[in-house]
Amino acid sequence: MKSAVETLNPTRVRLSIEVPFEELKDSLDAAYKKINQQVTVKGFRKGKIPNRVIDQRFGRGAVLEEAVNDALPKFYTEAVNEGELNVLGQPEVDITELKDGELLSFTAEVDIRPTIEIPDYSGIEVEVDAVEVNDEDVDKAVEDLRARFASTNPVERPAADGDVVTIDLQAKVEGEVLEDGVAEGVSYTIGSGELLDGIDEAVTGLEAGGEATFTSSLKGGSAEGKEAEVTVKVTAVAARELPELDDDFAQMASEFDTLDELKADSRKRLENMKQYDQATQAQERVLEKLLELVEVPIPEKLLEDEVKTRKHNLEHHQLGQMGLDIEKYLEIQGKTAEEFDAELREQAVKGIKTQFVLDELVNKEKLNVNQEELTEHLMRRAQSSGMSPDQFAQAVVEGGQVPMLVGEVARGKALAVVVEAERLVARGKALAVVVEAAKVTDTNGEAVELEDEEEEAAEAADAAEAPSEEKTTEA
Repeated sequence: MKSAVETLNPTRVRLSIEVPFEELKDSLDAAYKKINQQVTVKGFRKGKIPNRVIDQRFGRGAVLEEAVNDALPKFYTEAVNEGELNVLGQPEVDITELKDGELLSFTAEVDIRPTIEIPDYSGIEVEVDAVEVNDEDVDKAVEDLRARFASTNPVERPAADGDVVTIDLQAKVEGEVLEDGVAEGVSYTIGSGELLDGIDEAVTGLEAGGEATFTSSLKGGSAEGKEAEVTVKVTAVAARELPELDDDFAQMASEFDTLDELKADSRKRLENMKQYDQATQAQERVLEKLLELVEVPIPEKLLEDEVKTRKHNLEHHQLGQMGLDIEKYLEIQGKTAEEFDAELREQAVKGIKTQFVLDELVNKEKLNVNQEELTEHLMRRAQSSGMSPDQFAQAVVEGGQVPMLVGEVARGKALAVVVEAERLVARGKALAVVVEAAKVTDTNGEAVELEDEEEEAAEAADAAEAPSEEKTTEA
């Protein structure tokens, strides 16, 4: 076999491959054997039909077609390896010449990973929010906890802000009661904002048995987004009673003996949350700066496939779960179809660019992922999904959320889950290297030291890629 590589552009090549006919022998034998098992000829046992009879009865062309289809992947892969190409996706193959007994020639056009030069990134500087927790933040956290332990007692008086009312609802659009616009026995806390706009004003001041009508835009159901005339009837009013903020409350609501200890713990938890947010913010902003420094040609076919996949996932998975279609989604977002497509394309470009740059960094910095890091990553991903590791891997496979790498399908999709996880961890380590080299300060001008940043970096990189369910496919 002979092969030559022609560079069409920085992200696409054409392979020209010539195969002497004798190298097709194994594929020809396999073709005759396959046809033998599929056809019957009077006078011959199944599977025992001579090759010359198959040629006479079914045509030599059918045999050649079967043999070529069998041989092409093998010779294409050999040419890719010979050319040391890092290909993406499936090739477009064109058979240019097939001379029986002499020669097979074909071309294969395919996208390749572009060559990327990673510049000096040590000068990156970013600013992040300062970690500041004040007394008001702590008081709010304690009040939120206090509200969870509130009790309710029925009262015979008009409903007021903070009360829990039991209500019946009926919604009409253009004078017609909606099939899904009737609800009874709904519990609602006045002022929570959890139902319809205008309901707080409608029920405030009503006693049990009171009724009011107001106009509101529906937030869900068959008439979502439409203006409706809503009738609300209060069937019961209950006052919420909060426990006293004292040591007894601390003992009831936590493992602490005193209210001061509970507040100190709340402050520490808030600080930890803000430190995590700060670290994530630093990684996202460092990644943005890094991407600005690197020129990355984007394979057009890969980009188009990624855009289609993202759009399909949004329309058929995410929006479907919310009971929306793309038209309603665009209406809610206040976007035109053109604006949506442009935004989706921009996100896809950033996702592909992020993958390419971080993978190149992995190679440049010679970063490896050990078994402990890989296991920890898979455990965290599973835990955040509320699943066991096995359940998580199965869910990812069934959801099509792993790239189908050539050669791995035969070894099982589960291995692809591990391969993708390993890539994510490696990309996280690569981003962590850049973050470590960057100058990060907070809004107070203080230098920020980030610890245990690799896992957060992996999440930041993964978020930047905005992963579609089917990512870059490579051989």
